[in-house]
Amino acid sequence: MTGTTARRTLVSIAVTAALACVTACTSADGATDSAGPSTEPLRSVERATGRAGSARVESTTVMGRELSLDAVGTLGWRDGLTGTLTITYTGGTTAETMRRLGTTAMEARYLPDAYYARMGDEFADRAGGRHWIKYLYADLEKLGDGTGAGFAERMRDTTPHQAVKLLLASDDVREVGEETTRGRRTTHWSGTVGGATEQTVDIWVDDRDLLVKKVERGRTETGELTQTAYYSDYGVAVSAERPPAGDTADFTELLRGAGR
Repeated sequence: MTGTTARRTLVSIAVTAALACVTACTSADGATDSAGPSTEPLRSVERATGRAGSARVESTTVMGRELSLDAVGTLGWRDGLTGTLTITYTGGTTAETMRRLGTTAMEARYLPDAYYARMGDEFADRAGGRHWIKYLYADLEKLGDGTGAGFAERMRDTTPHQAVKLLLASDDVREVGEETTRGRRTTHWSGTVGGATEQTVDIWVDDRDLLVKKVERGRTETGELTQTAYYSDYGVAVSAERPPAGDTADFTELLRGAGR
């Protein structure tokens, strides 16, 4: 694989991973609350989870034959999405490509205006010694192929209480019952949020009205998409510092260098 192809591939993969590890198949855009009085507990969950402002996150995402990855770290949502995740590629064609490029994991930092991805030493050898790629959301919106369309909006919709909003807008939201989740007593709720596409959201809520677990399922062009996320340590301190400028390449610069 040539240096030009490698740079282009890594830029594309990093954008995919940025979305995959914090979003699944759904969005709260345009959602309206159609739930009745029986779902009043969910409104309490939405408020409590929103007020918490941050949490520790562990997630597993599978996107058909294209990608599977694990992510762990902390995310905050008091003033835009912020946080740091370690993303490990575990399978799919994307993981195979990453292995050929000398890495199977990366660090992701989310800030209100940009996303940063640390790609490893082999990438740095191809990028003038710089390890980080910077993606300004405003620049992603301008990509001609539509890859980054709505990126910033989708990032804002990745917080735990957005999943509750989706359920409140579902026509078939229902309380499944009490279950034990990671040793804690929780209440399981489920609903269809994608209409004819049968996208679903399931959440498990503890006695403090906080999400403990979320599962989203749907379909993509490459097959079934499933994301399972666990939340803990609500209110945890979140750190997401911008990497040193001298160790950071702008993704628009890399695309220009790749001949796009």
